[in-house]
Amino acid sequence: MAAKNNPTIRRRRLGAELRRLRMDSGLKSTEVAEWLMVSQPKISRLENGERAISPRDVRDLCVLYGVTDPQVIDSLMEMAREFGECGWWHAYGDIPNSVYIGLETDAASLHAYEPMVIPGLLQTPAYAQAVIEEALPEISVEQAAARLKVRMRRQHRIYDPGRPLRLWVVLDESVLHRVVGSPEIMREQLEHLKALGTEPHISVQVLPYTAGAHPGLPGQFSILGFADSAQTGVVHLERFTSDLYLEKPSDVQYYSVMHAHLQARALEPADSRDFITDATKAFVDTAGSP
Repeated sequence: MAAKNNPTIRRRRLGAELRRLRMDSGLKSTEVAEWLMVSQPKISRLENGERAISPRDVRDLCVLYGVTDPQVIDSLMEMAREFGECGWWHAYGDIPNSVYIGLETDAASLHAYEPMVIPGLLQTPAYAQAVIEEALPEISVEQAAARLKVRMRRQHRIYDPGRPLRLWVVLDESVLHRVVGSPEIMREQLEHLKALGTEPHISVQVLPYTAGAHPGLPGQFSILGFADSAQTGVVHLERFTSDLYLEKPSDVQYYSVMHAHLQARALEPADSRDFITDATKAFVDTAGSP
């Protein structure tokens, strides 16, 4: 899905442009909120691309910001009109992390560090179902089924022959030993992980316990990169109730350096596959011969 067809990307681009125009005008977000008679958090959500905005509001903001070029105003209003279009994930109902899914759909690359579980893009259906059900015990059967379908649909990005996602994942060793679902599910998952690691556009590295303290100790993070120069990189930090998205170049650079340090401390991809093979044997012994 190209950026021009991705509503999440369009919202973020429009929000970024409105934020730039506001700052150029010298106005604070609180002043804009007062003028529109809305809350300041709403202005922040508009500028972060987390909330839709009507073409009329865009026009009014252009007046407030002193924008007089009709081509600029028409372009911004057209972007707002396209907000009614939905990404593929909206067909599955009210799915959390829709902002992230939209970014992931359009990303050209993804660098991630995971200390707890196999990343969703690399999960088998059985492993994914176990993660969803065990990590979210309060959701309904229907909600769990919808999340599983969305997670499997997301994996189309790494199998897209025309535009495969460049994926580089560093996994803490504990991920390989944590029994998710059952030994049988773990054996299947680790075999799947090892196979994916041989794909030319997917790199999987294991950070062993012997690496000691390292920059990934604070927790999970991922960095999404985009082929379109108009869209800057985004750092995604997953949380229980609301995720964080960092777009300041300094933040993206900081996490990129941290990921590079983790890559350097982790086993090389080929050695990581051997390490995964050894970890799989423990589940063969536990579950019995295949």
